[in-house]
Amino acid sequence: MTELIKSKIRTIADWPKKGIMFRDITTLLKDPEGLRRTTDLLVERYMNKDIDVVAGIESRGFILGSILADRLNKGFVPIRKKGKLPGETVSETYELEYGVDTIEIHKDAIANGDRVLIVDDLVATGGTCLAACNLIKKVGGKVVECSFIVDLPDLGGKKKLEKAGYDAYALVEFEGE
Repeated sequence: MTELIKSKIRTIADWPKKGIMFRDITTLLKDPEGLRRTTDLLVERYMNKDIDVVAGIESRGFILGSILADRLNKGFVPIRKKGKLPGETVSETYELEYGVDTIEIHKDAIANGDRVLIVDDLVATGGTCLAACNLIKKVGGKVVECSFIVDLPDLGGKKKLEKAGYDAYALVEFEGE
């Protein structure tokens, strides 16, 4: 089944810059069978795990994270770029390849001790997800696992998360950038 999912993900060469092979999940999301099988696999993985809430990382993590939260009968919490959430927030700044970025979560989004599943479309270098893990800890939550559709193992993000003490899972891998 993972080969079906992988076949529905489009690769766009030289985007957003020359030399990058961008793995675009929008083609997977628009395909009813691909989307259903993707969510079915993830629901099966997490249905018997002790999870209180699903947190999705902006923006593609919102799509899959919301579906998973609904199907697992859990709440959904968005992790957004700085300045996008209206309430009181907690922030985490992290390094990118060319600069820094900041993500935020509502201060009251996670109850102390909540067990959180973090969802995003893809893990590359792991910086954004590691920042999300730090946010969850700052507001009192515990990360159960970081879940992705795609892992780019050559960039080492999944290993970086695991080295930091977080479990990480991806449905499919694409070698190379």
